[in-house]
Amino acid sequence: MVLDQAAERQCCHDDPLDTGKTQQASLSHQHCEEEVGGVPGVEVRLVTSEEEEEEEEEAGLLSDITTLVLRYGRRRGRSCLTLSASAAVGFAAAFLLAYAVFGGRSQGSEAGAPREEQGRQRGGANSPGEGGAGLYLGELRTMMKRLLQDEDIYNTVSVVSRVPHPPGSPAGTSLASEILRRFRRLQMDHTWTESLYATLQFPHSSQRSSLRLLDSAGLVLDQVPVNPSDFCPYSASGSTTGGVVYANYGRPQDFQWLQGAGVALDGRLVVMRVGGGVSFAQKVRMVEKNGGGGALIYPDPADLPQDPRRLGLNTHTAVSEHVHLGSGDPFTPGFPSFNQTQFPPIQSSGLPLVPALPISASAAAKLLSQLSGPSCPPSWRGRLPYVRCLVGPDLTSGRRVQLSVHNVMKTVLLNNIFSSLEGREEPDHYIILGAQRDSLGPGAVKSGVGTAVLLELARTFSTMVKNGFSPRRSLLFVSWDAGDFGNVGATEWLEGYLSMLHLKAVAYFSLDQAVMGDDVLSAYTSPLLVDLLDAAIRQVEHPKHAGQTVFSQAERDGGSWRIMKPLYLNSGAFSFTAFAGVPAMELRFTEERAYPFVNTPLDEAARLQEVLGGRLGQVGRSLGELVGEMVLRLAHAHILPLRITSYAQTLLQLSAQLNRHNAELQARGLTPHWVFSARGDYSRAAETLQRAIDDSDLHDPSTTRFYNTRIMKVEYYFLSQYVSAVETPFRHVIQGRGDHTLSALSEHLDLLTSDPGRFDETRFRRQLALFTWTLQGAANALNGDVWSIHHHY
Repeated sequence: MVLDQAAERQCCHDDPLDTGKTQQASLSHQHCEEEVGGVPGVEVRLVTSEEEEEEEEEAGLLSDITTLVLRYGRRRGRSCLTLSASAAVGFAAAFLLAYAVFGGRSQGSEAGAPREEQGRQRGGANSPGEGGAGLYLGELRTMMKRLLQDEDIYNTVSVVSRVPHPPGSPAGTSLASEILRRFRRLQMDHTWTESLYATLQFPHSSQRSSLRLLDSAGLVLDQVPVNPSDFCPYSASGSTTGGVVYANYGRPQDFQWLQGAGVALDGRLVVMRVGGGVSFAQKVRMVEKNGGGGALIYPDPADLPQDPRRLGLNTHTAVSEHVHLGSGDPFTPGFPSFNQTQFPPIQSSGLPLVPALPISASAAAKLLSQLSGPSCPPSWRGRLPYVRCLVGPDLTSGRRVQLSVHNVMKTVLLNNIFSSLEGREEPDHYIILGAQRDSLGPGAVKSGVGTAVLLELARTFSTMVKNGFSPRRSLLFVSWDAGDFGNVGATEWLEGYLSMLHLKAVAYFSLDQAVMGDDVLSAYTSPLLVDLLDAAIRQVEHPKHAGQTVFSQAERDGGSWRIMKPLYLNSGAFSFTAFAGVPAMELRFTEERAYPFVNTPLDEAARLQEVLGGRLGQVGRSLGELVGEMVLRLAHAHILPLRITSYAQTLLQLSAQLNRHNAELQARGLTPHWVFSARGDYSRAAETLQRAIDDSDLHDPSTTRFYNTRIMKVEYYFLSQYVSAVETPFRHVIQGRGDHTLSALSEHLDLLTSDPGRFDETRFRRQLALFTWTLQGAANALNGDVWSIHHHY
């Protein structure tokens, strides 16, 4: 009995969240509430039950796990007593006791674990952690699954999306205070806020944007209805008048077709459909690039359901989205807005120079029904009633359209909210989870789901730590502000800490827009995380197909490889990889039928719940379990489970493309030899590093830290050092945007066949040099020491 009590005291002593430490952390951050609270008008409460009842429920769920942890502690106490008897007897006793404890533990754990957990290897994700409770990954997974709750997710989404809560509004500030309170109630190791000022754009308070139909004399014939709250943040303000051109989705190939058909934009208004795989910002940029005078963007019934009786939009609802071709505050590009008054006046090159306005399907039909000119291709035909698919640019009877946009810039105080659990072995290495908190509308999908899953994962992992989980690396949970304006809060934080993040950030998981359905999973991800994702989808049950994992269902639907997709500009994960060089991922459950309410005033919890057949909490829990599984593996493994050879395949595809154009290149005095050499150096360096890791003692702390530090830098190595972070913030040569990237190089290379007259040899040489030397630098860095690098120039 005495030994058992001593073992229990030792177990409590090992708990990183002991009472004294918790009180100290709480006291050190009391001032944080004052930073985001104190605004009257709207009060948001995310807690729907008494805290005492929640604690009792958690205690019931964990009683058997706590008993398991304490039992191991008692065994350690008995072994220490035995070892003190004598040297000879102690040696034998220790050997037998170790065999009994660890052998018995392995057998006992295997009995209830999945088959893949039964063959535990030395090191890696399936090994027990040193110190603390020493729980295996299978035991941690079981703990996590039992703690994740459906009800909390649904309740949080409902409360968060009750009213619109844009940045700086009373509702937004009240929600920030409540999330800070929720984090602090979890008694994490650290909870704090970081404030910054950013320039955001809103509709003018007195001057309304308008859309008018004019006769040939310039007199107003009709006022096309426009909702005053519908706007495109960061649109150019002003008026423009002219004809109308229909440009389908506004993709590059759509404008190429118009050019081939002889349809000139020449200052005319361009009407485009929502969707097509391009953002509003990309659509507006293409209008500007091709000489258009303004952009009108509408939801077509062919793309977004518009029958309210069947969970669709009504024909008078517009879809809003920002039009800054970038992320972060566009008036401090490449550097943070923590103290914007010190920076010289500068603005992002991604800000549009033409006005843009979202319009409804009924407004679009009113304009497009009056077009004349060539017929559009069959694939351009939407489902607007009484509209023949013509492209313009003229309207009947010499009519014209006048667009007036009146938006104003405002400096707004933003608050990002952080909470963290410190790691045991590598506390300076962070696994980051984040979600957008704000929304111009109710934002059930836009901000509610992500916030709910973020809080639920924070509660789950903090409870796991209290009950035996000792993560090797730190977990950082973040609620971001101003996501609706281009991930401003997250990007400004990245810009402020860029110099250190590539040394500390292991990976980032964006929870934005995580649930739009319950059928199809998409993962927008860095290639370094694909093995992690593949392992997770094999462990988590599909939310719609009981008894099947997400992996098995994906295989039935055509292959699990379809789940993995490239990062895109408006993703909450994009800036982490393309700007900061941190592997990032954004997961999303959707339906084959598009969820139509995102970025509209109809994005409410009740509609999302109806789309999901009353299973919002369950689907949110499945998404949280997928992210949690990957976080567990990253936090638990001795060696970070990132696929450091993943980019070799992408580079091999570039080599094949260069080979196809080898004859044309040589005819112009160009050679891809140096690219081939750099690709080979990188592939060999990555494979050599992976072999060295596989052959190392992964239980030696200095060895694992050495390799983990090198693994964490792989993504960062692909940030080009030859372009400016201010002028070209997305410097990643594969995931980024700009003339230095692989995609730009490939598109230019294709001109050799499709349009040789537009091929610019000087530009291509520069692109080739920028890409080659970034790639060669990555290969050199992976090789390690300078004496390990051998080049013959």
